[in-house]
Amino acid sequence: MCGLVGYINVNENAVHDSCIIRDMLRLQKHRGPDDDGILAINTYKGIMQSVNVKYDLPFTISPNIVFGFNRLSILDLSINGHQPMISVDGKVALMMNGEIYNAFDYKSELTVKGYQFRSNTDTEIVLALYREFGIEQMLKRLNGMFAIAIYDSQLNRIFLARDRVGIKPLYLLKDKDRIAFSSEIKSFKALPGFQFELDDSRLSEFLIFRNLINNTLYKYIVNCKPGTYLSIDPNGEIKEYRYYNINDEGQNKLNILNKEQYLEEALSSSVKRQMISDVKLGSQLSGGVDSSLVTWYASKSLKEGQLETFSIIFDDDKFSEEKYVNHVSESLTLKSHKYALNADNYFDALDKSTWHFEHPLNHPNTIGIYLLSREARKRVTVLLSGEGADELLAGYSWFLNVLQYPLFSKYFLSKLNQNKRSIVPFLKYYTKQDLRMVMGSAYGTIYTASAVLRNFDLNIALENRTSLLKATSGEKLLKYRKYEMQTYLPDLLMRQDKMSMAQSIENRVPFLDNHMVSISLQLNHKDLFGFKNGMTEGKYALKKICASKFGESFAYRPKMGFGIPLKEFMSSTSFQHRWHEEILPGIIRRQIFSSKILNTWMKNLPALNSAQLDMIWLMTGFEIWAKQYLD
Repeated sequence: MCGLVGYINVNENAVHDSCIIRDMLRLQKHRGPDDDGILAINTYKGIMQSVNVKYDLPFTISPNIVFGFNRLSILDLSINGHQPMISVDGKVALMMNGEIYNAFDYKSELTVKGYQFRSNTDTEIVLALYREFGIEQMLKRLNGMFAIAIYDSQLNRIFLARDRVGIKPLYLLKDKDRIAFSSEIKSFKALPGFQFELDDSRLSEFLIFRNLINNTLYKYIVNCKPGTYLSIDPNGEIKEYRYYNINDEGQNKLNILNKEQYLEEALSSSVKRQMISDVKLGSQLSGGVDSSLVTWYASKSLKEGQLETFSIIFDDDKFSEEKYVNHVSESLTLKSHKYALNADNYFDALDKSTWHFEHPLNHPNTIGIYLLSREARKRVTVLLSGEGADELLAGYSWFLNVLQYPLFSKYFLSKLNQNKRSIVPFLKYYTKQDLRMVMGSAYGTIYTASAVLRNFDLNIALENRTSLLKATSGEKLLKYRKYEMQTYLPDLLMRQDKMSMAQSIENRVPFLDNHMVSISLQLNHKDLFGFKNGMTEGKYALKKICASKFGESFAYRPKMGFGIPLKEFMSSTSFQHRWHEEILPGIIRRQIFSSKILNTWMKNLPALNSAQLDMIWLMTGFEIWAKQYLD
């Protein structure tokens, strides 16, 4: 797990100062504290220059392409894993952020073909796979999480590629004179003459969903699409190609009797594959079904008592799953580390978490992951987590709500109450199943969004998502799961990546293994919804597996997620002071959002509903982010 940066100077008169790439690397040093590398490339003369980062030396060539790499050593801790990695013949340079869990499956085949390996890294195998099969066939063979940059001198092309579901980030900046790419947006601060600008055309979508699909709130900056690669020539022409299409999944259904056993074998194999590491590995344990199962299989791959788990807990039982964390750790004889989250340590981490997240902190529990990673880094370098299970296996409540068309249900009445000042547009989307699905993962409501943003437009907010849903194939439940994997999941993955890498921690997600994804999307409605204890349960196949490990009362309980007691935290003296002295004045000064309605809500904090509370949180996050990146 590492960080990569680079740029292409399209303007031949551009500055060739090596300080630029050094500053880009410095800004994301936390992603790779163990080693750094720089490669300068002059495509006109066909020459490359490797630069030692430790010495502040200038380029001896005039490069139009520059690569930079920060390394967090996980496999083969020696200098042989140094990146950018250059092929033996000097024709190809490669950087990779991530882990390829099936890389060593190809080593014997490649050795027979004449490739010799100096290291025991997956990176060197990926380089050989590229040399043997080319970019597209290489990518189709990879099972893992990755962002990859390749320069091929024979083709005179740069290739940028991102893993199938977007576990690892890869940002692209394009302006008049250059193209730049990076694992983190903040590295673009080092580019001469560049300044971050707000793209206010995306605010309507952001206020409703808290995220943008493979996009950012910055002008000129996007996150490369999962399952695609870019081909870029030295003149700056970019072509996009798709090597993986999620619509290809789920075309065949599992026709076996014991589907739970098949699913369990897939998950067990995935966890085992992802245990590969030359550094210490632990598990991020929330106490929920997903992380508990990952922890179960991880513990079986080690000697009893060796696995360490890391959990966030609260004093308030309404938000804390401590008793479930205890149940798992005691059942498996684990070394359990629990950290209490309160208002003081929560808001103390707000600024640093925002800096690392590079966007407004949209999910309040993002800070919890940041603090958990900080504590975990004292003991381990790799953490397993349960991301992806709810999207793959229909674990979210809105899957059922959408499919059941729950008019006059408790869910409907709750949503209606939140939108009572916007009833007509609310009913317009709620009575259409696909639109109800799109809005299922919305945090903002039509009322709160229109209350704080004068020119809020629901049609603009929904435009990209409705188009994506229309382009997604499969019967209803399959289609909706694929949709969530392309919209809701990427944001959760970016949260995990940024908060863990801020502490130089690698986060792995076994549910998103290639085989696990394929098997999960072959399950049908009857496999994923079941009736238990008077309730219809989502993610039923997985919960049956969980019940066999930890008991039915553990598996079949209301989903808590990773909630934060926002109302309590926002009532604290420290937050109230910061709101009145900094946040509100900043909102007033920017004149983007309605400070009047926000302050009215804050004065009536105890009576706020969840949507209003979430909007105050989002506006707080926006102002802190804007001060760091836009001012």
